Amino acid sequence: MNALLRANAMSVVVAVTVVVLLAGCGAGSSTPAANGRIVAVGAENQYANVISQIGGQYVAVTAVERNPNTDPHSFEASPSVAQVVSDARLVVQNGVGYDAFMNKIEAASASSERRVIDVQKLLGLPDSTPNPHLWYKPSTMPAVARALVSDLSALAPAHAAYFAANAKRFDASLTPWYQALKQFADRYPHTPVATTEPVSDYMLQAAGTTNLTPFGFQADIMNGVDPAPQDVTHQNNLFAQHLVKVFVYNQQVTDSLTDTFLSAAQRAGIPVVGVYETMPTPGYDYQTWMLAEVNALRRAVADKVSTERLT
Repeated sequence: MNALLRANAMSVVVAVTVVVLLAGCGAGSSTPAANGRIVAVGAENQYANVISQIGGQYVAVTAVERNPNTDPHSFEASPSVAQVVSDARLVVQNGVGYDAFMNKIEAASASSERRVIDVQKLLGLPDSTPNPHLWYKPSTMPAVARALVSDLSALAPAHAAYFAANAKRFDASLTPWYQALKQFADRYPHTPVATTEPVSDYMLQAAGTTNLTPFGFQADIMNGVDPAPQDVTHQNNLFAQHLVKVFVYNQQVTDSLTDTFLSAAQRAGIPVVGVYETMPTPGYDYQTWMLAEVNALRRAVADKVSTERLT
């Protein structure tokens, strides 16, 4: 489901949530820190994880969407979620309509003390950006880390050097992922792949692959729209004719159609790599998750080994 459809689908639920929340507290009330720490929220757990890495001991972080075994497109904001967001002094959200429920909650519990990092705006992307899965873009999280240093330092100036040092370590920890992407692109240039949705397209582009699944078809699957029959035939032919070396499958959002593609790839002996919209837990932080996906891609091409699930 795309940003607009998802936002419309959840608007009624969020509106009810906000009414319940505001019945119990003032919309403009300030929120004390949790045991002296900055109360922070990541709309998705990958953003919450980065907040935690940069803020360390001086933040208390909550992730709103955090279950890799559920469909994030069908997420419904509950009164408890609204309360958590209302209490936060720092929020990181994806934007591009992916988590539009956050905007509604923030508007209903306005606070001049709350700082919001909207990753779409941070990267200067228009609302028409076709692929909202920004966390797979290698340049995204370093930009988020820099913004976190700025906002956390404003909220807790005495710890500015601590936040900056954590961000420096975070940036360095992304090096293995960047190296893996470059090594894959150099060793297996223009590797043909098929996908269901554009979940990991940014990463696949950075790895130098050639995605033979048309973006319009990926968008249809993402938006819950029935794709054209000729597009379904094209996708099936990619497997039947062995035109691709890997099938990158959104493990988190599936239906009967995507399951038929999974079966077709398996019958053709084409390795499958499962990708996720929220960070698999436990066992991963953001950087090890991204590296694990590239390593799975490499194993699929080099050894014809499938990694359908990381958990």
